[in-house]
Amino acid sequence: MQYKAKEEDKETTAVRRDLEPVLGGLGFVLVELNLFRGGKRGSVQIRLVLTKPGDPGQFGTTELAGAHRAILPRLETAFPGGDLHVELSSPGTDRLIKEGAEFCHYLNRGIRVYRTDTSQWQRGILRSSDTEKIFLETEGEGSSSETRRIELPYGIIAKARLDD
Repeated sequence: MQYKAKEEDKETTAVRRDLEPVLGGLGFVLVELNLFRGGKRGSVQIRLVLTKPGDPGQFGTTELAGAHRAILPRLETAFPGGDLHVELSSPGTDRLIKEGAEFCHYLNRGIRVYRTDTSQWQRGILRSSDTEKIFLETEGEGSSSETRRIELPYGIIAKARLDD
């Protein structure tokens, strides 16, 4: 796995820049934004994945509906006269973490990481991440019940998922 943000085209970047302050005011962080254009009628489909820092999975359809109502006028202004479809969701309890830059959204949440150096899954609580590695807090093995903190460079992470 590498640490890099998902590359976006100019239009997607502009939509992200427009929506992030509104979503931030509601306590949400925009994890993923996908914009699709298609059809002769100028249809636009926008999919957003949102999370709340420090509040893993503790929001539902009511909060997502409120976010939808808050961002819809901005999207209708950005895409006038088209057939606009907007979908909002949470990351889910088993989300595949696609890039290293995404780890920062899941601090203090349970994750599992497939390690290429041991060919095994490593479970733990994500305590921090930077541009080179993540730090997990794990339970001790065997009869030891003490927790330990391990450092995992992105180079040995084949894949990662939320593990709540």
